[in-house]
Amino acid sequence: MGKPTGFLEYSRQGNPGQPPLERIRHWDEFHAVLPEEERRRQASRCMECGVPFCQSGVELGGMVIGCPLHNLAPEWNDLIYTGNLDQALARLTKTNSFPEFTGRVCPALCEAACTCGLSGDPVTVKENELAIIEAGFASGAIRPRPPKVRTGKRVAVVGSGPAGLAAAQQLNRRGHAVTIFEREDRAGGLLMYGIPNMKLEKRIVQRRVELMAAEGVEFRTGCDVGRDLPAQALLEEYDAVVLCCGAKKPRPLPPAEGIPGAYFAVDYLTAAAKALLDGAPPIDAAGKDVVIVGGGDTGNDCVGAAIRQGCRSVIQLEMMPRLPAARAKDNPWPQWPRVCKTDYGQEEAAALFGADPRRYQTTVRECRTDEAGALSAVVTVRLEPKEEDGRRFMAQVPGSEAELPCRLLLIAAGFLGPEDYAADAFGLSRDGRSNVSTAPDSHATGVPKVFAAGDMRRGQSLVVWAVAEGRAAAREADEYLMGYSNLN
Repeated sequence: MGKPTGFLEYSRQGNPGQPPLERIRHWDEFHAVLPEEERRRQASRCMECGVPFCQSGVELGGMVIGCPLHNLAPEWNDLIYTGNLDQALARLTKTNSFPEFTGRVCPALCEAACTCGLSGDPVTVKENELAIIEAGFASGAIRPRPPKVRTGKRVAVVGSGPAGLAAAQQLNRRGHAVTIFEREDRAGGLLMYGIPNMKLEKRIVQRRVELMAAEGVEFRTGCDVGRDLPAQALLEEYDAVVLCCGAKKPRPLPPAEGIPGAYFAVDYLTAAAKALLDGAPPIDAAGKDVVIVGGGDTGNDCVGAAIRQGCRSVIQLEMMPRLPAARAKDNPWPQWPRVCKTDYGQEEAAALFGADPRRYQTTVRECRTDEAGALSAVVTVRLEPKEEDGRRFMAQVPGSEAELPCRLLLIAAGFLGPEDYAADAFGLSRDGRSNVSTAPDSHATGVPKVFAAGDMRRGQSLVVWAVAEGRAAAREADEYLMGYSNLN
């Protein structure tokens, strides 16, 4: 522990962000980095507690607390404080394949379980992590390191999101010949086309893809396994297959089906990314009244994107009641705090339009069109919690209907699991939530030499969970191929 009194002497200081009305003028990341001296002070706040819940990744009270990657946060916080960044980088990358991604987009499960947060502000673990990896890239410490020995085994990884990239990285480092198949024109999955540029600039994703290619991973983009390429071809050509196809089947909004001007959020964000990268025509919010159905991270990303495109107004509908401002008694530390948080897009909407865009316990009941058949308005309805036969649900309140002008409706209501065709092509069974079934506490499917990881196996989740899943699946595939594994 570098400074035993650090958490007493210094207050939490996060990376400063541009004011909302400035950052909405561009699509770039908008947080500056702290000076080195201040970053060391922030790292010194780590208490090196007897039980570091930040790195635990264990289940408590029905939810996982701490980092599922078991990042060694107390160790590399101490190394930042003492100025040993090369050692900090070695400890960080021992457990985390892509700190440059998690350090930008992870909600910081580690910080929610930080002991400093029990009675004050947690350590800036996420930003410390990002500082380490970016210093490594800047200094040249991160460079291609292809394996010195190849095993002669070939592995196909289907999907290049965070789970697929993590699995491929680990298997390649073990010495297997790895090919990633990606149906889009660029590698990265949701990192490239599902997370907007102001949260994760695409040059950061491309930097990692190029590094992995230099280490020997082959990327085949524009190849849709199960459609362009039969599953049987992979099973015949490769010694193992790891499926990381995501959970991209969007939850529908029945009143919006077939309505021009209504889009799924994932399609909207993908089009926005391609517009920035290639100049392709976006699904444009410019000058339009925008309504977003869904109060989660994806809905918030849609708010930020619509504002940058120049929308006339934006409203975000959330089915559930507003969460409390502070932890409830049944939600104690170190559980994830179920409290109301205002994210960057909501901050920007409040600054631009003068009010929080969120409307709670509300959904769309009807879509209305103009004489040309285009979307012109939505009719919303209030919801209230009810319980029948022990089942809680949100019920519509009769007489609570209201009309909102709407020329662009974005549906960010979550996902229903993986798209059917990839799993069906391999003959995989599903669980009750339509996710790919695997053996208990395993990533092995019921089909020999086929493994599944990420959202495809566990359902819609976080980038950090996808990385953890990819690494775990890689270890199992390696054991299958070699009889043992030295991957962690």
